[in-house]
Amino acid sequence: RFQFRDTPFVKLMNKRIYNVLFIASQYDMFILEDDGRVDEQIFNEYTSLNLRYPPRFTQVSTAGQAMEELRANRYELIICMPNMDNHEIFAQAKVIKHKFPYIPIVLLTPFSKSVTRVLEREDVSGMDYVFSWLGNADLLLAIIKLIEDSMNVESDVKTVGVQTIMLVEDSVRFYSSALPLLYKYVLNESKEFSKEALNDHLRMMRMRGRPKILLARNYEEAVSLYKKYGDNMLGVISDISFSREGKKDKLAGRVLGEWIRKKNKYIPIIYASSESENREYAALVDAKFIDKNSKTFPQDFHKAVKDNLGFGDFIIIAPKSKEEIFRIKNLKELQLNIRQIPDDSLYYHLSRNHFSRFFYTRAMFPVAEMLKKIDVSAYAKMDDARELIYQAIVEYRRMKNTGVVAVFEKDRFDKYSNFARIGDGSLGGKGRGLAFIGHIVKTHLELNSYENFPVTTPKTVVLCTDIFDEFMEANRLYEIALSPRPDEDILKHFLAAKLPKRLVSDFLVFFDAISTPIAIRSSSMLEDSQYQPFAGIYSTYMIPYVNDKYEMVRLLSNAVKAVYASVFYKDSKAYMTATQNLIDQEKMAIVLQEVVGGEYGNLFYPAVSGVARSINYYPIGNEKTEDGIVNMAMGLGKYIMDGYQGLRFSPLHPKNILQLSSLDTALRDTQTQFYALDLESMS
Repeated sequence: RFQFRDTPFVKLMNKRIYNVLFIASQYDMFILEDDGRVDEQIFNEYTSLNLRYPPRFTQVSTAGQAMEELRANRYELIICMPNMDNHEIFAQAKVIKHKFPYIPIVLLTPFSKSVTRVLEREDVSGMDYVFSWLGNADLLLAIIKLIEDSMNVESDVKTVGVQTIMLVEDSVRFYSSALPLLYKYVLNESKEFSKEALNDHLRMMRMRGRPKILLARNYEEAVSLYKKYGDNMLGVISDISFSREGKKDKLAGRVLGEWIRKKNKYIPIIYASSESENREYAALVDAKFIDKNSKTFPQDFHKAVKDNLGFGDFIIIAPKSKEEIFRIKNLKELQLNIRQIPDDSLYYHLSRNHFSRFFYTRAMFPVAEMLKKIDVSAYAKMDDARELIYQAIVEYRRMKNTGVVAVFEKDRFDKYSNFARIGDGSLGGKGRGLAFIGHIVKTHLELNSYENFPVTTPKTVVLCTDIFDEFMEANRLYEIALSPRPDEDILKHFLAAKLPKRLVSDFLVFFDAISTPIAIRSSSMLEDSQYQPFAGIYSTYMIPYVNDKYEMVRLLSNAVKAVYASVFYKDSKAYMTATQNLIDQEKMAIVLQEVVGGEYGNLFYPAVSGVARSINYYPIGNEKTEDGIVNMAMGLGKYIMDGYQGLRFSPLHPKNILQLSSLDTALRDTQTQFYALDLESMS
């Protein structure tokens, strides 16, 4: 039995770049701000990629001004755009680095032969990175993200197993153009994958789990990074010719590829070289080769990353012919199609970690970790491995759906969904309470430590208060509702009104996900609020589950409208007045919830229902007040809520039951009747 823990995305990407200090001439900064509109472009890039916290840029012209600014304010990154006729910038960078060693310094300059000669002559040890500037704001985004990745990679890999992609390249020109391409693709794919999250907040959080990109500029850096993060690496993109042991080695990439292949025979390797004859080295280590000189290099680069590192669709292939059988876009599709994958294809993809890579790129770390550890050769039958994957997906989806208020989406809500909202308004008091209970269940794994006794909340969909507002305004019901008309008259007008048409398709999807009667429960803004009891004032209805779904839509719609009407009944208005609340400010959400229980002949009811309280005001024997008390009964919970005689006991002393202390008290003080739904009369 799987018991996945939710990924703590909030702990990821905790170090960010908020303030960037530009050391540049006024002319260069003017070109950036006016012609390049760098602030605007960076802001637009962050917005389009669902990224938060775009950095603020501050410009100074001299190293002296930079020192003053650094002493006065906090900066996470320094970017120098020097005039190459002024060689003092390199010595000044070393001074700044000595004073502020924790701040990365980047040299950003247009490249030419003269600039290359200057860089070869000068001591650039004060600079952490050198980049070639061509006026592309994507490069600034890539620089910022590269620095942030280097700041967070160690912690994020250790915390949840965030994945990495290593780019091995010593050409400043090439990595200055390749990194923006790579980041743009990874961020766009992560944004797309984050749509599988259940609400906007979780989508933003999930973006934090995107793969980190690491830049190695020589052989030794590459080996060091692989030794540290190789177990969490989606793939390697490498040149063939780069520095090794302090010298230019035309075959350093081949040596690196062979060394990595000995460590991991299936990790994807992509060679990017400007010398087409190096293609033969790619075949030696089963690597993909792309030509830097190709006119279609950006497209080739994009395709190589997509096809090899686990992004895009999961393409199920026939191992012998390499022909596509079908493709999988998301987790739900994998769940639906896992049993359709042929045995040889399943073995092929499992043995090469393609399944775990699919989950890693989508930041689904618990399942990815579990699948990565599978020894596929240990399974005599592939059906056993297939069932393991299926059950892992089911349990992961259940875990993710528990304790989360999801946005109701018709193409994703199914029997594994738990709690969803329709609308953007409030959940109401009851809805908030149910959501909180789900949160408690999710965060306390000990509640589900008993295999045959899971603690769950019933499948729930909430019609938020904005649906109530829309219904009232579209049907012009406020005048009737606030008038002193009889309850029957108010109910008649409400039942004649129309709910928003879009709810019909939502209701049909909800019916497909359940197979029990449905409770339609009030959840007003005032209900179940702390220090403000409001229980029992508004109506609750139950409808049967029948085969005719449009009949169910009719029954459910009438029940919803009847609950709305109950807000304006005589007793409700009187209670509002007595509690000094204003009826015209009350808003009603509605909880649609599966009724828990089972069918027993023509009756439907739960075996046990009841109420648990944290304080026992009447302890007996060795019971204590803080031990709490439970009052439970057979059948629907209305029996307990209406004050009938249930079984009363302290959870810490379950055998200490006063009602069962003698035969007489057992006969006199225990349950003799129960509430149930009559399925025949309901249908």
